Amino acid sequence: MGKIVMSGPQNVSLDGVVQDPDGKEGFERGGWFLQSGGKDLEQWNKIALEEALRAEAWLLGRKSYEFFGTRWRPRSGELADRLNSMPKYVVSSTLEEPDWNNSTVLKGDVVSEVSKLKQELDGEIIVPASYRLGRTLIEHDLVDEVRLVVFPVVLGAGERFFGEAGGKKAMRLVDTRTIGDGLAFLTYEFAPNA
Repeated sequence: MGKIVMSGPQNVSLDGVVQDPDGKEGFERGGWFLQSGGKDLEQWNKIALEEALRAEAWLLGRKSYEFFGTRWRPRSGELADRLNSMPKYVVSSTLEEPDWNNSTVLKGDVVSEVSKLKQELDGEIIVPASYRLGRTLIEHDLVDEVRLVVFPVVLGAGERFFGEAGGKKAMRLVDTRTIGDGLAFLTYEFAPNA
C-alpha cells in the first residue's frame, strides 16, 4: 500500500500561506520563496532531490502538473531527470493528453481514484504544491504525512495550506530539521486516534 505525503517539499510562510511562492501568479505578495529563502535555497534544493529520489510517484492537480511540467521537461540534471522519468498522476476532468513523460490522468471521483492508486502503489506518493487537491485528500483521510518547509516571512493574506474546510485533524510531529540558517523542515503524521 502506498503512503500519501504532502511534500515536494511543501513550502509555506510562517502564517501558512502557500499562494504564489515564485511570484508568477500575479498575487501582490507573491515571490516570497526567493525573497525569503535567500542563501538557504541551495540546501532546499538538496531536500527537493532527496524527496524526489525516494518517491514512488507524484500526484498532482492540473495547475501544479502544468507548472512543474513546463519548468522541468526542458531541463536536465539529477533532479530534472528524476522528475521527468518518475510516474506522475494528474487529477483532472479536462486534461485529455498529458504531455509530460510517464503521466497518467485520473478522471472521475478524486477520492475513489486516489484510494485505488494508494492500494496499487507501494512507497511514497508525493503531492507537491497541489494544496487544493491536498485539502480534499486530507478531508477524506487519505494523506498519511505532511512535510512543510517554513519560510521566515509573514504575508498576512493569501491562500493557506489547510484552508477552512475539513474540520479538526490531529497531527503528531515526527521530525524537525533546519535547512540552512533560516528554514524549518517539519514532518507531521496524522494521528486519527489522538
